[in-house]
Amino acid sequence: MLILFSGLGGGTAQAQTLRDNRLDAQHIQRQQQQQQQFLQSRLPSAEVTPPVSDVPVADRTRYPAETPCFPISSVTLAGDSAGRFAWALDEILARGSATDQLPSPIGQCLGAQGIELLANHVQNRIMAAGYITSRVMVPPQNIGSGQLVLSLLPGRVQGIRFSDTSDIRAHRWNALPVSEGDLLNIRDLEQGLENFRRLPTVQADIQIAPASEPGQSDLIINWQQSRPIRLMATFDDAGSKSTGRYQGNLAFSLDHLFTLNDLFYVSHTRSLGSSAGGARLAKDSTLHYSIPFGYWFFSVNGSSFNYRQPVAGINESYVYSGRSRRLDLTLSRQAYRDARRKFSVYVKAWARQSRNFIDDAEIAVQHRRMAGWEAGFNHREYIGQATLDLNLSYRRGTGAGNARRAPEEQYDEGTSRPRIWRASVHASVPFAIGQQPIRYTGTWQAQWNKTPLIAQDQFSIGGRYTVRGFSGEYVLMADRGWFLRNELAFPLNRLGLAGHEFYAGVDAGHVSGQHASRLLGRSLVGSVIGLRGSLFSHVQYEFFLGKPISKPRGFKTPSATGGFSISFSI
Repeated sequence: MLILFSGLGGGTAQAQTLRDNRLDAQHIQRQQQQQQQFLQSRLPSAEVTPPVSDVPVADRTRYPAETPCFPISSVTLAGDSAGRFAWALDEILARGSATDQLPSPIGQCLGAQGIELLANHVQNRIMAAGYITSRVMVPPQNIGSGQLVLSLLPGRVQGIRFSDTSDIRAHRWNALPVSEGDLLNIRDLEQGLENFRRLPTVQADIQIAPASEPGQSDLIINWQQSRPIRLMATFDDAGSKSTGRYQGNLAFSLDHLFTLNDLFYVSHTRSLGSSAGGARLAKDSTLHYSIPFGYWFFSVNGSSFNYRQPVAGINESYVYSGRSRRLDLTLSRQAYRDARRKFSVYVKAWARQSRNFIDDAEIAVQHRRMAGWEAGFNHREYIGQATLDLNLSYRRGTGAGNARRAPEEQYDEGTSRPRIWRASVHASVPFAIGQQPIRYTGTWQAQWNKTPLIAQDQFSIGGRYTVRGFSGEYVLMADRGWFLRNELAFPLNRLGLAGHEFYAGVDAGHVSGQHASRLLGRSLVGSVIGLRGSLFSHVQYEFFLGKPISKPRGFKTPSATGGFSISFSI
């Protein structure tokens, strides 16, 4: 993979530096896609079954005129933990009379139905916050003084147990963020289900059952695992001509390794059909471990990348090679969730090192060792059947881990202590035209730099992971940029091909910043059509054909680019 410059001279070492940087960027993109395949987030479905409520739904927004009625001067909420739920009543008390919601009862003349309506509205606000077993009642009282008291019966967890059919290896202590005696909140159960179901081989649901005491409930967890081991083999043509177009990947996963709802996997990718003598080769190994702790989540990702390729010199050929190592430690926290959205924050410590060689002699100027931290947030919003994901992060390099100063710093061309903002938006919108279901998927990613960047930190466009329609052998790369991918997918169920879909897309991207002035251009637009699906539940495939729509003059790319990926999993 190469970057095209206009009017840029330089020797062989400079050209090979560019090749190395492009290979490193391609490695990062492939690694991210590979991790997505193993860490697909499976959101919990609505399998938590609450007890049937006999509380009437408060759909009226005006108090009925009744006789007799009593002027209300104050309303209080009493009972165990009433202080924690006072907000539900206070929000109603703070309303005026000119509102499309139930107005404040203060100054109103309420009868039995009006008081019951007020209690139902307070209870519904509490239930909307996730406390689905808590109840608000009207106790016997004399309200002739105008002072109304509502009674709160908080819903609590009395016991937690696994069902008789659950596997013996099931454990909940680090997955379920609720204990006996806690207030029962459906959001805690949803978080627990996500922690259970994050393992693809696990099926879990939680039943809420009435307990022996009023307001108390038992949680019955059904947890089953089909098998703890997964294997996946993948064959594709996502490699580079310089190190081998065809690649094979073998991944081994252990789900629930330490019976802590944890995930471990290792994978190895290797170019296939290497040249004579093994001079053309690329190898990529990845290790991942992650574990949940209630609303917290910790993960470790490590990877190594090695490659070599023959280079023709003036008098003889030589072998140019490189190796890089990466390590990420990430701690995240689910800070908020309700029925329509989730919001999480994270911090990450990262380190990476790369070295390059010509015939086993190291090129000292290309030795990189960097470390730093990253912080950001992830937000998911459910809008009807559509899903919207937002991400924003800030990445900064430091001098940790004996970081080496980048040679580019002498010329203000880059730094080993970068400061980078990154953002992404992903939307998935299902709809239908007639009887044909369609799904729109849109992805926007962007990067802004606060310092000059070395090539490994720059933003690139062109290829199957960014702007489709281009081979990826040549890219546009600069300090900052964005790309937008648009896709319409058409499931083929009506043709008797369930599990298969045809898709078409148009992508665009743009780069800018300090290094963009040397490029042949700054923008790419491409198109793609393809077919993907699964066979016999064990084989996943994708075939596509892309075509450039707009590119800079002189930018080398085929008039059409095809590609494929075939995976087999057990």
